[in-house]
Amino acid sequence: MFFESFKIAGLAVTQIFILGAIGYFLVKKDILGQSGLDSLSRLVVEITLPVLIFCQLIKDFSFTLYPNWWVFPLVSIAITILGLTVGFFFSGFVKGQPARMQFLSLIAFQNSGYLPLALVAALLPKGKIEPMFIYLFLFLLGFNLIVWSFGVYMLSFSRNNKFALSSLFSPPVVATLISLILVSLGINKLIPDFIFMPLKSVGDCTLPLAMFVVGGCLAQIKLDKIDIKAILLMFLAKLIILPALGLALIIKFRLPDLIGLLIIMQLAMPPATSLSVIIRNYNKEDLLISQGVFWGHILSIISIPIFLSLYFTLSMIE
Repeated sequence: MFFESFKIAGLAVTQIFILGAIGYFLVKKDILGQSGLDSLSRLVVEITLPVLIFCQLIKDFSFTLYPNWWVFPLVSIAITILGLTVGFFFSGFVKGQPARMQFLSLIAFQNSGYLPLALVAALLPKGKIEPMFIYLFLFLLGFNLIVWSFGVYMLSFSRNNKFALSSLFSPPVVATLISLILVSLGINKLIPDFIFMPLKSVGDCTLPLAMFVVGGCLAQIKLDKIDIKAILLMFLAKLIILPALGLALIIKFRLPDLIGLLIIMQLAMPPATSLSVIIRNYNKEDLLISQGVFWGHILSIISIPIFLSLYFTLSMIE
């Protein structure tokens, strides 16, 4: 049972990383330059992903079908708190306050959007993809709010940096809020197909383009000097202990299959690539972020299938 699940999960992860590898080599071969990658990233963040969220929510979401929708943003915050707690126990082995804060950020904030979206599309049958996308978008509502507020504060750690309320309202967050409002008012049912269908086509471009962006960002990471101890600690805390704790909690509380899958998938994800964006934006010395993001994604090629296989095996037993 485990090996069959590992094969399925491994193939799904391989498909995703093939897309990422294409983006990686496009940048390495200078086919896609810095300006092109920036434009592609903006296209995904500001257009295709918000459109995907909008189309999925107005089509498949209702407050009747998902009465506990508000739980998912809270779950994302709980996962961040769990990551900070686990990271805190290991952070004492990292020297220097700035390096510790970067280490904690690597443990607390995962690649919660692009990789899980692509993984769901590759892993689940069609009937389960739509509700799982709904769960993910609601989860991202909480995650985006916390990473662009508390996450920015952790990595900028300067009294001169003032918090901007507008930073909370990224395009994906705005798309989620607008969609929920339209659904609550029943306006989503009035949107004609001749408008919905082209929007859906735009949203469907998100997954491959997003993986091109992830691969391209990894290609730009400079690995002049690797802090082997910090990377090993990050691997242990982020990719082993966190998903193991999540797996134990899921089995103990017998959570529904898709909710359990959402939790274990988020806990097994490598560090968020957006952490590199934050570091560059605030002109902070990149002590651990880039190498943590890079090696986290490489090592997760093995760790993700292992924990997904354990989840599928144990959930079937239960």
